[in-house]
Amino acid sequence: MNVSASPLQEPSPSLSAHPLRRLVLATRPAFLSVTAIAVILGLACAWHAGQQIDLTLAATTFVFALCAHAGANVVNDFHDIDTDAVNHERLFPFTGGSRFIQNGVMSRGAVGVLGYLLLLGVIPAGIWLISRTGPGLPAIGLAGLFVAWAYSAPPLRLSARGLGEVAITVAWALVVIGSDYVQHSAVSPGTAAIGLAYGLMVANLLYVNQFPDASADAAAGKRTWVVRRGRQNAVAGYLVIAMSSAVTLLGAVIAGLLSPWVLLSFPAMVPFAAAYRQLKLNAERPARLGAAIKATILATHLFGILLAATLVLFR
Repeated sequence: MNVSASPLQEPSPSLSAHPLRRLVLATRPAFLSVTAIAVILGLACAWHAGQQIDLTLAATTFVFALCAHAGANVVNDFHDIDTDAVNHERLFPFTGGSRFIQNGVMSRGAVGVLGYLLLLGVIPAGIWLISRTGPGLPAIGLAGLFVAWAYSAPPLRLSARGLGEVAITVAWALVVIGSDYVQHSAVSPGTAAIGLAYGLMVANLLYVNQFPDASADAAAGKRTWVVRRGRQNAVAGYLVIAMSSAVTLLGAVIAGLLSPWVLLSFPAMVPFAAAYRQLKLNAERPARLGAAIKATILATHLFGILLAATLVLFR
């Protein structure tokens, strides 16, 4: 492990003695929580609209969404092998991939098979959900799977073209929208606004992670916005994304699409502000960006949880 990596231990070949644990850890399960919260947000939207929640549909939606996210994580490792191999400024476990290929835990071929099997694994759940819901779900589900694949896979490689933040925003907005749609076969403008606001928050997780990864991304030809602008100049983008999320929610309230109670989610901006200060101070010192990344994770989770709580409590 390099000297700038996190104190947390990177995976080692010893995991071969625990096949099931190895497969689970390869999906980076700790980061699936942002998708779990997106599903909860979608269900909260349905509840807020007066819909009684079908628990079977809700559970299947969780499986569908988490499997898709896990598959996207593994596929990203498969296609980002060159970038991750030269990432000497990574902050594990937040950046630099799972390290399963680089540390000899799994072969690249095995990682690719696992990732694409997970993406294919969502199809049975999706077909069953389609049979129980409206005709709009195939479009939502297929769009989500397409973004999960196109984010890192050639020829599109959206993350390498400065479109990673757009892809992440769309993907997590679709999780919120789809989770709501499954319950009552409809999508309201308010749900779309909530999905967009939360998707932007998740996109900022990607954005802040690009700062320690910038040198490796540049060496591998990935033209992220942090690479294009340079670390210090790119700091403003972090603030723009966070403020765009807040403005989306505020605009929906002003337009009458959402209740003012949803603004009780705004305390989540406090850790975002703390992360922004850390990022501004340490943009050129990747080893010191752990605090900014952790604060962004906290803010994203807090925003989603508070937003879901307001939708449930103030029905």
